[in-house]
Amino acid sequence: MIEFKNVSKRYTTNQAIDDLNLTIPTGDFFVLVGPSGSGKTTTLKMLNRLIEPTDGNIYFNDKRIIDYDLKQLRLQMGYVLQNIALFPNLTIQENIAIQAESLGWPRKERIERARALLKQVDLDPDKYATRMPSELSGGEQQRVGIIRALAIKPKVVLMDEPFSALDPISRKQLQDLVLRLHQELSMTFVFVTHDMHEALRLGQHIAVMRLGHIQQVGTSQDIMEHPANDFVRGFFETEQAIQPETIQRLLDQGYGTATTATPSLPGTSTINELAAVLRTPTAAVVATESGSRELSTTDLLDYLATKEVD
Repeated sequence: MIEFKNVSKRYTTNQAIDDLNLTIPTGDFFVLVGPSGSGKTTTLKMLNRLIEPTDGNIYFNDKRIIDYDLKQLRLQMGYVLQNIALFPNLTIQENIAIQAESLGWPRKERIERARALLKQVDLDPDKYATRMPSELSGGEQQRVGIIRALAIKPKVVLMDEPFSALDPISRKQLQDLVLRLHQELSMTFVFVTHDMHEALRLGQHIAVMRLGHIQQVGTSQDIMEHPANDFVRGFFETEQAIQPETIQRLLDQGYGTATTATPSLPGTSTINELAAVLRTPTAAVVATESGSRELSTTDLLDYLATKEVD
């Protein structure tokens, strides 16, 4: 478990974090989301002591992180950056295994671990292990960046807006990938994003931040159905600039489940109207020519995650 207790970070010209109290459960997929300047990246970097707090304490497994040996602390925390930062002069296999090499793992063990991880993210090791980073697409490089962070089996994986520079198709694929990896691995993921829809899609728990303060912590359903204040509500509604398009677009793309329930919305209703219904206990049942279909919050989030592709 990770705990922030009365943590603040002050710089000369601004207060980045102000009296932060936050708990991240062990094994959780925890997302920090907010606009630029909200303090989310500062919060993430304080976990592996890239940034030191001005006041307060951060605890990792009931021990203050300041009391850990810095190298030992960072060995327990993998780190995935937005800009990937693969070493251009090393092969993909060597990039993945670089931390294991620094720890003295035997070469055979390093190679086996790198190849196993490539398979885990659907990159054929026979094709990719000896390639150079310049030979990979942006999405492929980011997959390598993710598994490099997993190579020595850390307890926590820190991810700082890892998908923001990718095209919508690659971003959706990598969102699916990290969700699968989180299910397969016994690790805590702490993920930073400025995209509320990405946060809602990925997070088991989400902390919405603004100007160094927590606005709301909850599950995707909590935040969708019960936004704590106008900022949270407005951030969700405007972050992706939802257009007044109709629910029919979701249905045309195969979203929804057939049901015999009485329709509560026509297919001509807007996406915003669907979101409003999903915030209530009422099921979002849509009338179609072939019968009724029920749309869920997951359907809406998956659609929003990919709608830029059109």
